Amino acid sequence: MAASEAAVCRMRAVRTSQRADKSSPGSTQNFIERLPAEILMKILSYLDASALFSINHVNKLFRYLANDNALWSKIYMTAFGRNKKQKPHRMDELQRKMATVEMQEPSAGYWKWAYFKAVATRDMAEWKRRLGFMDPYTGLPSQTEQVLRNLHVTWELAVCEESGREDTLELSWSRFFKTSVTVCGSREGSLPSYRQISTLQLHGVWRIGLNCPGLKKRSLMAKLDIQIQAKGGKVIGHDRLVELRLLQPGVIIGVWKGQCSVAFVMFTLHFHRLVERSLLGSPDSPYVEPIFKAPFDDIDPEYGLHGYQLHIVLHNTEYEFTSGSFSQLFCRKAHICDGLIQLTAISRTNLSQHTPLTGNITLPWRCEALQGTVENCCIMTLTLLDEFRKPFWWTSTPVTMERQSTTACYDYDGEQYRIHYQDSDGQSGSSSP
Repeated sequence: MAASEAAVCRMRAVRTSQRADKSSPGSTQNFIERLPAEILMKILSYLDASALFSINHVNKLFRYLANDNALWSKIYMTAFGRNKKQKPHRMDELQRKMATVEMQEPSAGYWKWAYFKAVATRDMAEWKRRLGFMDPYTGLPSQTEQVLRNLHVTWELAVCEESGREDTLELSWSRFFKTSVTVCGSREGSLPSYRQISTLQLHGVWRIGLNCPGLKKRSLMAKLDIQIQAKGGKVIGHDRLVELRLLQPGVIIGVWKGQCSVAFVMFTLHFHRLVERSLLGSPDSPYVEPIFKAPFDDIDPEYGLHGYQLHIVLHNTEYEFTSGSFSQLFCRKAHICDGLIQLTAISRTNLSQHTPLTGNITLPWRCEALQGTVENCCIMTLTLLDEFRKPFWWTSTPVTMERQSTTACYDYDGEQYRIHYQDSDGQSGSSSP
């Protein structure tokens, strides 16, 4: 009896030991790899596109199996071949394509990339349709924010140092407003000294297949030579921790006071063609906007420019201070000088057009561990439409508000400030009580 019990105990111990050996990671991997290819393919056939693409990164065996054209052609046909809304001639074209590819014996992975290309084409057609809905006040697409969110568009910053080292920083913090989005990025600790940085490159990132790691398209949006920009840049504000340096319109860096290391980088992106600029460029060259040919205008040229409209928004990184639209702006021919046109949106003498600003004008900032607020700074977003309701000039950039020593409006005894902005295309100035 005792011998029998001992035998049973030994047998159970052996079986337990065998189960423990089989449950180890290495044994499990070998067990899976020893399965027949037909069974592995059967298992993979139950995965969706994102899971099948992800398993492609496990090892060489699964990379080979996950590129099988039979799996991906099935996924392709399920997504695009049985759409009830698809027109009959599109179905015939798809069937001819399938038959042609089968006769030519495509290389491994052909249908995988055909699927993701079709997904990108479908998404592109949808966002182009949605961008056709225009806001009557701003003259910009009314669904820009929704399109960017639905496509899971993000922005990345490539920081290239003089030593040749390159680091990629995801601009993970963003805030949308009526006509612009503010994005900001920082890193635990600090970024390198701006004197060591050679270039900054902003890229829009489009994740074509959701939950598919590595499957994303980058579009160059801006490239800044820091050594040149830092010399011409100016400090627009500061608090007890950082000073804000405006490198160019729409781009500021926060530099730790008394140091040269960068605390954060902030971009303000205007909505004009933002989706196209974020998606349709290449990693090395930005999107090129098509040239708009204005319709024929039979108005007497001596009359000057007419029918312009201005939309302005003043905000910071958290909330909006004020916004307004001004229509029927005009400029007489005599006021066109040095390639600049003068358009007056608010008259200093017409008090009914004046709107007092309430609250403190500040520009909050944040990095990984700290945050602060810079006074007398905000973000100004301008959109100027021509007589054909097309964007003529636009900008979104941090600005400083300078307190005026002389009064521009004698019927108001409070503090008055002046905002001045200028770039290569235009300039604006305003006084605000």
